Amino acid sequence: MRGIDALVVFTVTGAMLAPGTGAAAQDRWVATWATAPMPADAGSAIPASLIKGATIRQHVRVSVGGGSVRLRLTNRFGLAPLRVDKVRVGVDGGTSSASQSRQVTFGGSDQVIIPAGADYVSDPVELPVNALATLAISFHLPEAPAAQTVHYVSKSTSYVTGANGTGSPFEHWYQLAGVDVKVADETRVVAVLGDSITDGHASGADRNERWTDVLAERLQAQPATRTTSVLNLGISGNRLLKEGSGPSGMARFSYDVLDQPGLTTLVVFEGSNDIGKLSREGPVTTAGRREVVTGLIAAYRQLIEQAHLRGIRVVGATLLPFGGTAAFRSDADAMADREAVNAWIRGPGHFDAVIDFDALMRDPAHPERLRPGYDSGDLLHPSVAGYRAMGQAVPLGVFLP
Repeated sequence: MRGIDALVVFTVTGAMLAPGTGAAAQDRWVATWATAPMPADAGSAIPASLIKGATIRQHVRVSVGGGSVRLRLTNRFGLAPLRVDKVRVGVDGGTSSASQSRQVTFGGSDQVIIPAGADYVSDPVELPVNALATLAISFHLPEAPAAQTVHYVSKSTSYVTGANGTGSPFEHWYQLAGVDVKVADETRVVAVLGDSITDGHASGADRNERWTDVLAERLQAQPATRTTSVLNLGISGNRLLKEGSGPSGMARFSYDVLDQPGLTTLVVFEGSNDIGKLSREGPVTTAGRREVVTGLIAAYRQLIEQAHLRGIRVVGATLLPFGGTAAFRSDADAMADREAVNAWIRGPGHFDAVIDFDALMRDPAHPERLRPGYDSGDLLHPSVAGYRAMGQAVPLGVFLP
């Protein structure tokens, strides 16, 4: 990190305290892993001929550990009730074959019917789980879902085994929303609302190389922050203001973020797609640009207000430079809009703290572009080295009361 612009963190005087701060610790459920569900498309849906009667085995890496776990299955974008049975969870040994696992029940039953649009939480499962452990979660689908609920960019290999015994690997998560653990301490939960840069575009599969993965590892390495969970709620291509790649950040805020058990801190790191994708909607006008900038600022205000009503601390992260990318508009006007949004994010009296990723990742010689060593090659997404720099640079104290 030597020679890199200092990461700026501005903390507001009198910032919100996390819920339960100062209270006696007691057993409670907190989210240790979560993802942002979205409707399947042609690139992520498993063919009905393969998924009917299939068993899906998936892998997730938790952040904090606990003595018991519970699963959150989802049929959020389904069009009909979804029957799931033979649900199991275990600590994974790092292969696609099943490790020692425990049965998961719902209301004491070995099967559950999840209504369309709903999530269901399992019964507690007595399964000791260490921090940063990988869990293997499997379940059987007697019938093909009317519409699948997925997370497109899982960066984790899932295995679908049909009735004929043929295994097919997929790099998506299916019908899975989260994992909770039962803890007896004042565990803090950090949720990151973001886009592809949080989702880990250009990072490797099954390697936990997202910046949030690096952050989780650092938190676990320090006694003062070891009881801090990190939830990655990024969606590649997602916009804060408009639906596109999944529901907009504003539309999914309540169920993806606010409903996370034990949530204490929100990190808002979204807005680049709103600015850049304006060019995909027709000619870019001054009025259109103004609407995006003012809309993002208004949305940030709403996120802060809604989170503060629940006693949740809100951290803003500045948007990375994307000058020169061919993914969407990246001209001087786009950079001016990004700088206007970043200036508001950095401004006092808005967020409780600010993580200045822009200062860290921009090229000193061409500040409208990513630093060459941190660019994946598309002038938009960080490389693995860039993600590691981001995760290593976040001051851990920003998550403490």
